Amino acid sequence: MQQIIDSLQQFWSFTGFYNCSWQHILMLAVGALLIALGIVKKWEPLLLVPIGFGIIIGNIPLPAGMNIGIYEEGSVLNILYQGVVKGWYPPLIFLGIGAMTDFSSLISQPRLMLIGAAAQVGIFGAFLIALALGFTPAEAGAIGIIGGADGPTAIFLSSKLAPNLLGAIAVSAYSYMALVPVIQKPIMLLLTTKKERLIRMQPPRQVSRRERILFPVIAFLITAFIVPSGIPLLGMLFFGNLLRESGVTNRLAETARGPLIDVVTTLIGLTVGASTQADQFLNAESLKIFLLGLISFVIATFSGVLFAKMMNLFLKEGHKINPLIGNAGVSAVPDSARVSEKVGREFDKDNHLLMQAMAPNVAGVIGSAVAAGLLLGFLG
Repeated sequence: MQQIIDSLQQFWSFTGFYNCSWQHILMLAVGALLIALGIVKKWEPLLLVPIGFGIIIGNIPLPAGMNIGIYEEGSVLNILYQGVVKGWYPPLIFLGIGAMTDFSSLISQPRLMLIGAAAQVGIFGAFLIALALGFTPAEAGAIGIIGGADGPTAIFLSSKLAPNLLGAIAVSAYSYMALVPVIQKPIMLLLTTKKERLIRMQPPRQVSRRERILFPVIAFLITAFIVPSGIPLLGMLFFGNLLRESGVTNRLAETARGPLIDVVTTLIGLTVGASTQADQFLNAESLKIFLLGLISFVIATFSGVLFAKMMNLFLKEGHKINPLIGNAGVSAVPDSARVSEKVGREFDKDNHLLMQAMAPNVAGVIGSAVAAGLLLGFLG
């Protein structure tokens, strides 16, 4: 009889109920909240649902030594997490992004690239604030990149500069990507007048096939020579776009922008979520990172809108820029551009800004990768 009791007690000590703490319950609630936001609100469900379920997986209370947890060497989750830690997943996602992105709007309106560049101010603004709060230069650089609203770039840079902060940075970056409409719209309305919101921009010109093929090659050579450390991201981005535009590699392009990016996005979301174990994640540093990520994102949106307004000071009537597209300078493609379109049509239902907003939006993708390369080059 005693042997049976001892066996039951041993079994009980291995259950999640026995090992559970309030920290685990809190993180399980956070995971459930992200899943609910993805399903009910439809806020980036392809990101929030895997991340939310990953948080639940990572916070099931376990006794030590079971070789199951994501931080236990050799466990299945740990092996899958190596794609995040070693930086394998982000370049593969950039390959898919390149294969699904049409750069025609940027090619036809190169001046709008400046808005995408201006929005990267958020990255360096948050970098300086993080330094002031006591983070090391490498940690501050990894935190600042959240302002680019580019989850893969944030993961790539933090895996190189601050692997100890990887979970908090990744969840923060993806969370703010999902909250693009919520955060950006009030800032856009605050910084623009009704007259500015009604500006109608000239439609972009037709871009030839030759231009679309040459662009990824030329753009890669220029950016790679400027920032060689950004080659893993920039190379895959422009290679994916060449697959799309060449016209002779359709199968490869379809795979890159379809099954490949779907699989990698699922794995990156699940493992990033699972990395937020309560004992690793619930600390003051994580809260600071979430706050700095928000500040970075706000600064980036401010910078993009204000720079568009500044450009108008030098442009003639009929050639002015609707500053509502300034928010699209962050690289949340195509969500930021959709916000520009939606807000613009609230004031003029016939004013379509999506195509114009895509120019700074894709420029923001390039800009965030270049910024990551600069930070890696200086701080790595």
